[in-house]
Amino acid sequence: MDRKWFSYHWRVRYHETDQMGVVYHANYANWFEIGRTELIRELGIPYSEIEKRGLLIPVTRLEIHYRHPAKYDDLVEIRTAIASCTNVRIAFDVEIARDGTVLAEGATHHVWVNREWRPVRLDKVYPELYALIKSQCS
Repeated sequence: MDRKWFSYHWRVRYHETDQMGVVYHANYANWFEIGRTELIRELGIPYSEIEKRGLLIPVTRLEIHYRHPAKYDDLVEIRTAIASCTNVRIAFDVEIARDGTVLAEGATHHVWVNREWRPVRLDKVYPELYALIKSQCS
């Protein structure tokens, strides 16, 4: 199956830059989060609804490879795809691009947990969301 990339555009804000005039490296992790929450929203379920059901997906691994700097007022594209999924885990691939040039790329890995931080099977506790995710999973 071909990977389905979701796109979200973001204008770099001044406070996201450092003294060198480029986006501070930690902001890319924030953009990765924006990408995955907007992807899930695009599937039809806002992340707030997932949390109302007592589910969380904490990051267990984060990878970012920086290629080119983003700067203040750049319009960047956050491209996110579900890289892999099981009934307990999910991983996302992310690219941050400007005018077609990839500035940074990476991945986040997560585990589905309940409010007590115990792993849960998404197919059992939220089968509708699991079906949506599985339909996009590579």
